[in-house]
Amino acid sequence: QVSSLVSITHRITGILNLLGLIFICIWISSAGISQNLFEFYSFFLKSFVGKFILIGFTWSMSYHLLSGVRHFFWDLGYGYEIKTANISGIIVILGSLVLTIIFWIIGRGSI
Repeated sequence: QVSSLVSITHRITGILNLLGLIFICIWISSAGISQNLFEFYSFFLKSFVGKFILIGFTWSMSYHLLSGVRHFFWDLGYGYEIKTANISGIIVILGSLVLTIIFWIIGRGSI
């Protein structure tokens, strides 16, 4: 049931993206509130847990983007066949992982 998995995960990543964006807004806003508060958030984001959250957020955004493109093609009337839907679901899952890795390699300055 690849299509069901992709559909449910699309909804979950939408919620996670909202929570991640709220956290990023709080982090940026903390710079205007207090230097100590901003440094606390920055310290947290540099920790193992913080990096795990940021990588997860990057994957969530990548996944939601690719799944949204998949839904766009469905809105145009393409890809409803079961075989095509399963293949596009697998492409979304693998593509989101590849995009996350690419974004983090570029972000780390390795490219």
